[in-house]
Amino acid sequence: MSMTVFVTCKAKNDANLQNEAKMNGEAKVNDKAKVNDKTKPIEEKKLPEKTKEEKLLEKMSLDEKIGQIFIARCPDKDAAALAKKYNLGGYILFGRDFKGKTKDAVVKNIQSYQNASAIPMFIAVDEEGGTVNRVSTNKNFRKYPFASPQYLYKHGGMERIKSDAKEKSELLKSIDINLNFAPVADISTNKNDFIYRRSFAKSPQETAEYVKSVVNVMNEARVGSVLKHFPGYGNNKDTHTDLVHDKRPMEKFKSEDFLPFKAGIDAKATMILVSHNIVEAMDKDAPASISPAVHKILRDELHFEGVIITDDLAMQGVKKFVGEKNSAVLALKAGADMLCSTDFINDIAAVKAAVANGEIEEAEIDEHVLRVLRAKINLGIIK
Repeated sequence: MSMTVFVTCKAKNDANLQNEAKMNGEAKVNDKAKVNDKTKPIEEKKLPEKTKEEKLLEKMSLDEKIGQIFIARCPDKDAAALAKKYNLGGYILFGRDFKGKTKDAVVKNIQSYQNASAIPMFIAVDEEGGTVNRVSTNKNFRKYPFASPQYLYKHGGMERIKSDAKEKSELLKSIDINLNFAPVADISTNKNDFIYRRSFAKSPQETAEYVKSVVNVMNEARVGSVLKHFPGYGNNKDTHTDLVHDKRPMEKFKSEDFLPFKAGIDAKATMILVSHNIVEAMDKDAPASISPAVHKILRDELHFEGVIITDDLAMQGVKKFVGEKNSAVLALKAGADMLCSTDFINDIAAVKAAVANGEIEEAEIDEHVLRVLRAKINLGIIK
């Protein structure tokens, strides 16, 4: 009996010793693994490389940033000096800037603006064709003014539209204009509408095809395009002279007016201009140009990632509404990236004050400036 107990105890002891040896061996292996782990370099997560526009933004002062979000009506005196002083993002030229001038004289003026600017400028015009032309009304630039989209389509279909857009873009590029406030994306089939003569005057689907075709040609020429007047002018009166209320239902915008804008967005239009119409289905309390709700639709529902620009802030359709408030500040707070301004000196001061008092965050300005710089890079304006 005692012999059996002795053998059993010995067997247990041997088993225990074996288990201990096994555990010690595993521990040594684990210790070696830990040592090996320590010798391996820790891989650091690489941050995404900064884009060209982000690198440019880092070097800009607040004054330079604020200036970049303005396309100013080109003043008739000291335009180069003012472009430099206020760091302007661009100038828009009108008939007076071409009247009686030769091509060489216009190019010389434009080059003086660019030479004065640390960051190359948008140089823009409204060369829609038909009733709105700035350049081609001067015979030094073209024998006849550019025809309206309606005339072109009637006398040559979409191919004539495309060839006209190509010629127009080439002419603008030849005189250093890099942004055309066209095409008009508004739908109108009623000859009594204010916008009719400037529109394509066809169905939403046909207008969408027209817009897409023109934007594609402009992109090939690397001339910036501006779709106007979001969210669609319809049968409304002229906001140059008065407040305008658009009472159409939202469904009409979704099924009709938005279609040409969406076609232009899909074709990679550079900018979309927002009108001063008070579109009651979207925001009954403010003109579209200063309405956060309208800008939200453009970004979130139509998925536009480019530059949103206001119509001219000197127009009565917004001036009468804002009263003593500053429309440039309100437009930025609504979501606009660029401000089309005749009174740019006072508007710049107002925006600067709004940043200083915290009404607008500098980070918001940065977001707008990045879109502006990105557009200039895409068009080859910034090399």
